[in-house]
Amino acid sequence: MPLTLCQRAFVIAACGMALAVGTSGAQTPRSVTPPPQPPPVSRQPSPEGSAPASSDRTHAPQATLPDDYKLQSGDKLRIEVYKDTQLSQSVQIRPDGKITLPLVGDIAATGLTPMALRDRIATSLKDYVNNPVVTVIVVEGTSPTAYIVGEVNHPGPVVLQANMTVLQALAVAGGLKDFADAKNIRILRKGIAGQESIPFNYRDAIKGMGASSVTLQPGDTVVVPD
Repeated sequence: MPLTLCQRAFVIAACGMALAVGTSGAQTPRSVTPPPQPPPVSRQPSPEGSAPASSDRTHAPQATLPDDYKLQSGDKLRIEVYKDTQLSQSVQIRPDGKITLPLVGDIAATGLTPMALRDRIATSLKDYVNNPVVTVIVVEGTSPTAYIVGEVNHPGPVVLQANMTVLQALAVAGGLKDFADAKNIRILRKGIAGQESIPFNYRDAIKGMGASSVTLQPGDTVVVPD
């Protein structure tokens, strides 16, 4: 039997109410996004044979010196003999210009470069050690100094600059006095063979003649007579 217009309206209204109730009762699930996780930390393996940062091994510091530096009294050295801790020594050059090492005794060091001293020590050790490997480290070098004595205005030690000449050193010492014997100045220099005396004529030097460009070495003594 066909529905009337009123009956159709009632059915549509009833269906709409049922649909509204069903929709309000349903809960739409929410997607929860997890918090971002920090990226894993990758640890690099230590290279084989590498030493830890806090190593117990210590090395003697090396002074900053020119390549042609010549050793002098008061210098502090570290003598390393490869694989021989008893022969390796920390020494200081004595006022007589020598150092003392086990087995070989006294060795003259002043006036030598570190490499020359290394070779001398290695040669001396060959009677006791098979193929000795020696390293000489200048831990602390003294300031290169010469000495001006006699008839100058300011006698005393002069710290040497690179390639300082006798004329320059005399200028630092205040110049010659009035009664100085400018023609018979002597430079006393200690060497391996002993002390030598080098003549210096101030009058010729200031004219650019003779030994005007004679350079001083650490430990030299310039004697200006009257």
